Amino acid sequence: MSNIPAFSGTIERRAFVKELLSLCPEALVVPGLGSSNYDIYAAGDRDLNFYMWGAMGGAALIGLGLALAQPNKSVLVITGDGEQLMGMGGLATINAQQPKNLTIVVLDNGHFGETGMQHSHSSLGTDLTAVAKGCGISNSFKVRDASEAKTIAQNVVARAGVSFAQVYVKADDVPRAFPSRDGVHIKNRFRNALGLSSF
Repeated sequence: MSNIPAFSGTIERRAFVKELLSLCPEALVVPGLGSSNYDIYAAGDRDLNFYMWGAMGGAALIGLGLALAQPNKSVLVITGDGEQLMGMGGLATINAQQPKNLTIVVLDNGHFGETGMQHSHSSLGTDLTAVAKGCGISNSFKVRDASEAKTIAQNVVARAGVSFAQVYVKADDVPRAFPSRDGVHIKNRFRNALGLSSF
């Protein structure tokens, strides 16, 4: 397709994620499917990472539920453009609920990385930041420089409302780093880290 615009992502996703997580080490972290799972695990496994291996499109809404259940904790969702595109309606629900402690970061490489690097809608004209703002999330912004990880981290730590960051990352094929695929283990480990009983 000759009408596909050139994608402008320049940020090294794995280094960016590692830096962001280092700046907010107490955050409860919800990765989206695929590459964000691998990026977060590669940055260093922690009990407060709630890895997802299914429910595509649900990362931001899982983050919402967690933010409402744990209002005194910072919740950080890190997902990809493809996963967020499947859950765009959730942004409206998040704005309606207005949690004070939820930050959503979309690592946007303009491609569906898990299914063969086809162009995603974000490289075909869909502006995810505009969608988030249209849903009422006023603190929505684009990130084109890795140094802006500090701005995102400030939002995470401040717990002053919902924020949404669309981070333009390179469309690289980064080696995969696999966290546990045992959903019961992930759930129990996360609950125990929050001081909750396993079940």
